Amino acid sequence: QPQLVESGGGLVQAGGSLRLSCAASGRTFSWSAMGWFRQAPGKERELVAAIYSDGSTHYADSAKGRFTISRDNAKNTVYLQMNSLKPEDTAVYYCAARSSSDYSWRYWGQGTQVTVSP
Repeated sequence: QPQLVESGGGLVQAGGSLRLSCAASGRTFSWSAMGWFRQAPGKERELVAAIYSDGSTHYADSAKGRFTISRDNAKNTVYLQMNSLKPEDTAVYYCAARSSSDYSWRYWGQGTQVTVSP
């Protein structure tokens, strides 16, 4: 069973930066994309950024210009560099892997809390 383990969350002041990491194990070659989602209290989970098997990336409008998703294939790790953080970025951030068979976000990490204080 593939596993995704996030790290790097924490408390930061507005304007600060954090880097999230997602270490993957298992059948990673069968994944068509890796992504970072977030869920704030009372809100739906939303896709923040994704990186596809061809290296292309996608960002939510709220993340464009501030967040950068990247991957290190040798380490099977995906990163989310978050700069210029805002209080509205406060959420639990989840790493996910997308299946290459049905393109569903099938595998999920346990989540890491990011809290941005004013």
